[in-house]
Amino acid sequence: MSDRITIKKRSPLRGEDGNKVISIRIKEDLLGQLDELASQSNRSRNEVINLLLRDAVGRAEIEE
Repeated sequence: MSDRITIKKRSPLRGEDGNKVISIRIKEDLLGQLDELASQSNRSRNEVINLLLRDAVGRAEIEE
């Protein structure tokens, strides 16, 4: 199993998607990496963040 996450390119689509708006603080270098992924995949920053978070949440474990 690979640790890499694949994001497929697609045409830009816009519109209401039923998501909730939140605010987070992140480092500028991470923002730059997210913007680069968004640019390379023809997706919005929001789409890229959602894809990455969905995958990470599925892998997360709580250590006791």
